[in-house]
Order: sequence, then C-alpha cells, then structure tokens
Amino acid sequence: MESQDFNFEQNDVFDQRFIERENVKRHKLKPSIEKLYRCDVCEKTFVHSGNLKRHMLTHTGEIPHRCNVCEKTFFQSRNLKRHMLTHTEEKPHRCDVCEKRFSHSSNLKRHMLTHTKRKPHRCVICDKRFNDISNLKTHMLIHTKEKPHRCDVCEKRFNHSSNLKRHMLTHTKRKPHRCDICDKRFNDISDLNTHMLIHTKNKPHRCDVCDKTFTRYGNLKRHMLIHTVKQ
Repeated sequence: MESQDFNFEQNDVFDQRFIERENVKRHKLKPSIEKLYRCDVCEKTFVHSGNLKRHMLTHTGEIPHRCNVCEKTFFQSRNLKRHMLTHTEEKPHRCDVCEKRFSHSSNLKRHMLTHTKRKPHRCVICDKRFNDISNLKTHMLIHTKEKPHRCDVCEKRFNHSSNLKRHMLTHTKRKPHRCDICDKRFNDISDLNTHMLIHTKNKPHRCDVCDKTFTRYGNLKRHMLIHTVKQ
C-alpha cells in the first residue's frame, strides 16, 4: 500500500478552521443576556443594577466620592482609591529595567514602552507616534482645533479635561500640594514633582546626542533644537 505524505502545515490550518467554526456554533447557542435595568432619562439599558446607578450620576451631575486631601471628586470609589496613592506617595509597581516606581499598574505599562521604544499609535495627519492611545487622542485635538472643555467662570476653553481642572484652581486660589522642604505650594501635583527635582538635584531627562541632562522634559526638547539646527 502506497504511503501518503502528511502535510502538517495543511493539517494545522484545517484544525484552526475547525476550531473557529466550533467557536461560532457555541457562540450562537449562548442565550442572549437580557438587560433588565433601564434608565428613565435616556432609556439606556444595563445588565446590572450597579451599572445603572453609576450611569444615573451622569444625569444628576453628582460626584459622590471626594478626596479628603485635595477635594478632587470621582464617580467611582475605586478611582478615588487609586487617586489617594498620589498623596500617600505609595508606588507599589516597579519597572524591572530602571527600577522607577509607579502608583498604578497602567502607568507602569505605559512606561515600559519607553524601554522598548515602541510607539504603536500613529497620527494619520502628521505621522507622529505615541506610546499610549489616550495621548494620541489628546494630540488629535491639535489638528481639529477642538476644545471641548469650558471653564464655567471665565469661559476659557481647553482641549483636555486635566488642563481645565488645573485652570479651575486659578479661580479658587487653592494650592493643595506643598513642598515638604521649602513650603512652596502648587496647584498641580505634577508641578510639585518637578519642583522637587530642584532639591534632589535629579535630572532624569538625558539628551541622546551629547548626554546633557535636564530636570524638565520641556527643557530637553528645546535643547534638542540645537542639534537639529547643526544637522
């Protein structure tokens, strides 16, 4: 009896197609999940009552969870818990490459892309690339000139909600973030973190061309123009 050659590659393709067909069959057999909870305002439906309760806050404008330190408010308690790490300075997530620490795992994941140099998200207009999809979305507002976030006091508009929040502190005159060394106060935690580099003498931003270091990333960017002009 004549033996037949067995093509593993073709067999793998067949197996994969078979698995895909079976998955589709099983998916069709699954009963559709009924959404029992309906919003009386916009008629959007939800599977769980908790999701409906959180959704209702978007209509009432209520933000029930408040930070006791800086009075920032949140819709969900888990977001408040994450935010509290910025005040406690607890940073449980550590980068295995440079040992830099982060308060949130999502920040660590974004940071890891700086080591791989991967920037998977590309602007279709100017080809600029970004590590994170949220940064790309913010960048796109530069091209569209859209500024959807408006200050209720002076009607100044901003392209990002975080910029509006920082701006609102200029009206309240509140500066909740204080330097433990010189007592200087700041509206925003990021400004305080940058200020602290003056005391620590730390300059984390390094020029890849001449190895000069800077405390601020913006200073590094301006410095890079020197090398660009020389080229």
